[in-house]
Amino acid sequence: MTESKPRHAPVLFEESMQWLRVRPGATVVDCTMGLAGHAAGIARLLGPDGHLIGFDRDAEALDLAKGKLNELCRELESQAPRVTLIGEAFSSICRHLQPASVDALLADFGVSSLQLDEASRGFSFMADGMLDMRMDTRSGPTASQVVNEASERELADLIYEYGEERRSRRIARAIVRGRPVTTTGQLSRIVTSAAPAMKQAHLHPATRTFQALRIYVNRELDEIRALLEAAPKLLKPSARLVVISFHSLEDRIAKDSLREGAREGIWEILTKKPVTAGEEELERNPRSRSAKLRAGERTTFSL
Repeated sequence: MTESKPRHAPVLFEESMQWLRVRPGATVVDCTMGLAGHAAGIARLLGPDGHLIGFDRDAEALDLAKGKLNELCRELESQAPRVTLIGEAFSSICRHLQPASVDALLADFGVSSLQLDEASRGFSFMADGMLDMRMDTRSGPTASQVVNEASERELADLIYEYGEERRSRRIARAIVRGRPVTTTGQLSRIVTSAAPAMKQAHLHPATRTFQALRIYVNRELDEIRALLEAAPKLLKPSARLVVISFHSLEDRIAKDSLREGAREGIWEILTKKPVTAGEEELERNPRSRSAKLRAGERTTFSL
């Protein structure tokens, strides 16, 4: 029996390509390579004089992306672009790129299919696995360490802040009583028992708690802020920035950053309202239902 490859459907793919406006010979950065769904589409547009630069702190995902892009470049032969992959968080981008050197930059802030579908990564309550949740498994505390070592108040605060969960205190109290908590299934059962699904609720009762822990463990909001602060320095005049968010905290940071930059004359906002998935994509890929795309164009104003 052969091992199946991880399933992956890049969200808002056509819309991303449209707003990135990738041209032959350009330098394009994909800050969140994942399984190279968007990156493969970008590579096909760049041509032999183009340069695709990809970041991902998940070593397993980056290795799979490398294999996919190597295969694509063999297919493209003489029309393949140069590809550079960097196994670090995208907040390190300024250490690797020169100012005003990028023609287009994409960041898809969602969790990859690889991370969600592998129970051993501990991102999802859909399958039981060790409670890890680290995108970079080489460093940092696991989600298990957080739930077992944080105080009840600290747990309640982070679940409320990063998960926007109104029942955070009740959930934190139940987690503390249920310690030690080591698996996703155990945590899901504790949360569901403490805060059962409400009538007409569309989300699993544990969704917000898992989201909060994932964001906290990976410092995701700090990473996003660092990237959006760096982007204007790295993009050439008329270069494009495209970001895809999957929950309100991410989208709020992106929206506020673009609006502030527009007031300062740094950005022209291209998407007055966020772009969302159409009916066909929603049917094909249910994970796209919460995706929101925002795009901006770098002005000629210098920092």
